Amino acid sequence: RRAVFLKQLASGLLLVTGPYAVNGVPLRRVNQRMCIGTSTKVDLKGASFGSVDDAYFAREKKAAGKKGEAMFAAGAEKKEMSAEKKAGQKTLDEAVAKGLSADVRSYLKARFSLSSKMYPHELRF
Repeated sequence: RRAVFLKQLASGLLLVTGPYAVNGVPLRRVNQRMCIGTSTKVDLKGASFGSVDDAYFAREKKAAGKKGEAMFAAGAEKKEMSAEKKAGQKTLDEAVAKGLSADVRSYLKARFSLSSKMYPHELRF
């Protein structure tokens, strides 16, 4: 999927967003090897993503129980995203989406794919 690069985190991973309202890509960390940079520029003046770091994505530790019980649990609870993360995603998306022109929005919505005889190192974006 196409996404907007926000910053590089301390772990070396890249912080990107779709924005979610535009193409369904949430705020997430991505390995640099999975990204292809382009020359497209997006205005990020209103976006405040300084508070997002690697600790923001840390999972909650769950209490360790007996080995056999967890495997056959009938009602496995599904993890939901916290309300503060949802609100943070929404405010960040609004600021990023405000800086997108109509042609950049359609570019972000389009799915990226390569066909035969298309080499990514020869493409110009």
